[in-house]
Amino acid sequence: MDTRVHFSSAREDWGTPQRFYDRLAAELGPFDLDVCATPANAKTARYYTPADNGLALPWHGRCWMNPPYGRAIGAWVAKARHEAEEGRATVVCLVPARTDTAWWHRDVMRAAEIRLVRGRLRFEGAQDDAPFPSAIVIYRPRHEGPPIFGAMPAA
Repeated sequence: MDTRVHFSSAREDWGTPQRFYDRLAAELGPFDLDVCATPANAKTARYYTPADNGLALPWHGRCWMNPPYGRAIGAWVAKARHEAEEGRATVVCLVPARTDTAWWHRDVMRAAEIRLVRGRLRFEGAQDDAPFPSAIVIYRPRHEGPPIFGAMPAA
């Protein structure tokens, strides 16, 4: 089995599947800001593009984050946690379930909620399902205590 695809960052801008996003928006309420998007894959009317550099800008309200899945993912997850801890935002993140990484242990394990996605997502523009598992990580303002764990279906 060729495992290079599991860790490849050749493409970092995989669009969130619309039905998957719609289910979360229906449950959690409408999102105010997509913190790292392109005009082609933005999920909200207000969004930050790579040129805007969402890592350097403030996040407010209910934010959606499907970050670049390359080496910068740790910085995005840390920013999501920071914005929630400061009380500025609730951030709902779609990330690969990389439970063996430093960013997962440092930041994800301090989230309010972690939902492991059952099955594999098919990202917008992809011909096949993702070769890795995904998770929804929810940071809520000033959350204290361990995360609530759950699961949700990919489809």
